[in-house]
Amino acid sequence: MARLGKVRLLIESEGDNSSVEATSYPVDKGEPFTDHVLEKPDEFTLSGYIIGSNYKADKEYLKQAMKKGTIMTYVGRNIAKNVIILSIDGNVDSSIANGSEISIKLQTIRIANTSWISVKHSGKKKPVPKKTTKAVYHVTRRGDTYWDLSRKYGTSISQLRAWNKYPDRRIPIGVKLRVK
Repeated sequence: MARLGKVRLLIESEGDNSSVEATSYPVDKGEPFTDHVLEKPDEFTLSGYIIGSNYKADKEYLKQAMKKGTIMTYVGRNIAKNVIILSIDGNVDSSIANGSEISIKLQTIRIANTSWISVKHSGKKKPVPKKTTKAVYHVTRRGDTYWDLSRKYGTSISQLRAWNKYPDRRIPIGVKLRVK
């Protein structure tokens, strides 16, 4: 007995196929040249019977798995992991009372891993913390103006005026002005 997914099968023969595809470019004289070989996925063919009192439901399960592209594992004389069903052929015969002949073609697939992480959102917005920066102060020297300080520290002149109580033309020397 063999198993494909959750279905038990009575498999009489298993076949496998490994192949590559080579590019071919014609030349004026001689044989064409090849510069690339592409490996094709392995394929398996199974021939046997699907039997049992619920063989119709099992066959329908395999058909739905094929249509959805469900990744399955086959265990028989060979073991094939990460396979999808490419085709299912069946033949009902009067010699089989509770089952049918079945031929299945499987193909291995490679599962790509991604570095992306799915983040689930609860729908609630989280409060954004207020930017808390420590105040920066400048001790004034002769010739300092709000305009010079705004260029030096990247703060607007109107903000400097709001933080500091001194008028533009009367900034004393040696006092601490808030600049950030």
